[in-house]
Amino acid sequence: MNTSATKPQRNAPDRTAWLLGPTKTCSKPSIRLERPYRLILLGAPGIGKGTQAELLHKRLGACHLSTGDIFRAAKNCDACDISPGMATALAAMVRGELVDDKTVLQIVKERVGCLRCGGGFILDGFPRTLEEILVAERVVLDCVVDYELPLAEVVARLSGRRICLGCENVYHIATHPPRKADLCDRCGKRLVQRDDDQPQAIHVRMDAYQRLTAPLIEFYKERSLLRRVPASGTPGLILQRTMEQIYAPKR
Repeated sequence: MNTSATKPQRNAPDRTAWLLGPTKTCSKPSIRLERPYRLILLGAPGIGKGTQAELLHKRLGACHLSTGDIFRAAKNCDACDISPGMATALAAMVRGELVDDKTVLQIVKERVGCLRCGGGFILDGFPRTLEEILVAERVVLDCVVDYELPLAEVVARLSGRRICLGCENVYHIATHPPRKADLCDRCGKRLVQRDDDQPQAIHVRMDAYQRLTAPLIEFYKERSLLRRVPASGTPGLILQRTMEQIYAPKR
């Protein structure tokens, strides 16, 4: 199958309403693509969902909607709407806790217009109960992509990751090293390894991910929406596999 036939869409919508809150509007809020795609991406921490979401955005024109981006924007931007749901999420993050599913869903409900957008969407890791919102809004998914990678490769990816203390730029000691050891190319600040990127911590995170995600994978498999994609190889190769699965007829 020639997946290169789908050209990048022009005038794709921006994410202002998603990042800053429901009172904000995107620069092109009424845009409607000829073929809007609505996707959910699943996969373990460090498997490359964010990279694939950005590549899919460029290929399909759909917005990459990640709650992690909302939280980062809220921490660094006075223009964000600090709704009750957002306040709860930020308080949990300050305490070093994960944001619970109920709060995530509340934040998504506040931005439900993004799910109805004519440009489509690419949701990056959401709880199963998101289905309640999709059903209520009569939003039909095209598919749910589950990126798979052996545990040893996940550990290698995450344990080699380094984060800049200044601008938070991300490097990898093997695949994307800085020009000068332990220093950021962008701002010159020191690079560090996060505590949760230590091998032992990674195994704990993986155990939690597999325990919490197994029901979600089964949920979408029963609805003939699940598409499994090997996450080994270059980003371009993984994108090609993903596009083949998106175009594949529903089972």
